[in-house]
Amino acid sequence: MTAFAALAAFQRETEALALVMGRLGWDRETVMPRGAAAQRAEEVAALEAVLHARRTDPRMADWLAAAVAPDAAGEAALRHLRRDHARAVRIPARLAAETARVTSLAQGIWAEARARDDIAHFLPVLAQVLRLKREAAAALADGGDLYDALLEEYEPGMTGAALAAMFCRMRPRLVALRAAILGTGRVPPPLAGRFPQDGQLRLAREVAAAFGYDFHRGRLDLAVHPFSSGSGADVRITTRVDEADPLGCLLATIHETGHAAYEQSVDPAHALTPLGHGASMGVHESQSRLYENQIGRSRPFAGWLHGAMGRAFGHAGAADADALYAALNRVVPGYIRTEADEVHYNLHIMLRFDLERDLVAGRLEPADLEEAWNARFLADFGVAVDRPAHGMLQDVHWALGLFGYFPTYALGNVYAGCLWAALRADIPETDALIARGELGPITRWLGEKVQRHGRLFGPGETIARACGGAEPTEAPLLDHLEAKFGALYAL
Repeated sequence: MTAFAALAAFQRETEALALVMGRLGWDRETVMPRGAAAQRAEEVAALEAVLHARRTDPRMADWLAAAVAPDAAGEAALRHLRRDHARAVRIPARLAAETARVTSLAQGIWAEARARDDIAHFLPVLAQVLRLKREAAAALADGGDLYDALLEEYEPGMTGAALAAMFCRMRPRLVALRAAILGTGRVPPPLAGRFPQDGQLRLAREVAAAFGYDFHRGRLDLAVHPFSSGSGADVRITTRVDEADPLGCLLATIHETGHAAYEQSVDPAHALTPLGHGASMGVHESQSRLYENQIGRSRPFAGWLHGAMGRAFGHAGAADADALYAALNRVVPGYIRTEADEVHYNLHIMLRFDLERDLVAGRLEPADLEEAWNARFLADFGVAVDRPAHGMLQDVHWALGLFGYFPTYALGNVYAGCLWAALRADIPETDALIARGELGPITRWLGEKVQRHGRLFGPGETIARACGGAEPTEAPLLDHLEAKFGALYAL
């Protein structure tokens, strides 16, 4: 057996075990008994110790030094394995296992604190998580920027400075657009009526299938914080239900379907290899955000959805498709990131990005986070946070140790803007297809241009190749938002 073949066989088992770890996380957030949290934390820590041992196995270094790739896919796999191995060997086994154990416990504690609006209940475990992530960042950075070391996990090659510069370019146009919209005084009414849970879940499944989700290789469940989990032949999605607001369930389902469709569409030849996942979290978010926003909040889709909601509930909660379109795109300075309109959404991300950079750098401590969050929210949104669940307790990410993840949502919006412009140029009948609920040509374009490649290319290259070679910038997204909301609000 050649060094490359030995490495590939070993990595295949590691990838399979990592998917088992992911399944434990899915179970924890969907159907696990609440009393099992402590035991689950020990199970996760034990499995993480096994994974860390494999990722740092001394044979890995020997195989990587001797391996000769048979083709371009093999070269890409070796590139990822060398990067991942170099990062893994910097993290002590003790730290890897302890982080897995503490973050598993922290997720449950966060959920309890959020339900009770009890920040004090969450702060001790948040401090533990942050201590562990700072230690990991120091080990990975080797004297460099701590936040960049964590960001590299989610968006390889990106830096905090580059993101900050991009956000500085985006903020003035977003703030000006928001001010113009709010200055009109127009606030479209939300949907009216009751929308039973069973009907919402049936419609969510219908919508997910229309967007190309393969239920033969997946399932839809309820969770406090919607997410997608898995890859290849087992990719699961979750959503949540509010019987007074079906759009939350539908948009969350469409968003997670974007993630899941990406994982289901990766070339099967890449399964259980380093290439068998999305190129980065920014590219992943480009799929979920494009599915949710450019398609799911569009006027053509509102026409199709109005009929589907009428069939599901006996009414759509809106007089006609135009009223539904307006409800899908209400611009209001709300508290919740996941429910934010397209104009406000990136401002939510910028807030979190700045705060978590300060947390990692030690410029901000957990005990002072609530005050910092509330002051920043008031300054950015003009509204005072009314309760912790609407403030720093609304997101699970920091409980799970995902420092560096938040900016990939905004980066995903930027990538989605580029892809949407390229897609519409290639498929001029896009609006007509969406209006008929015929999303196949659109999702197949994304599958061919982006999703099937997995991690074969880097994040920027993946988007550039899909867009005819053009490097991704924020301009297409901002142009799209100004045109869309300018028309909606007669600016």
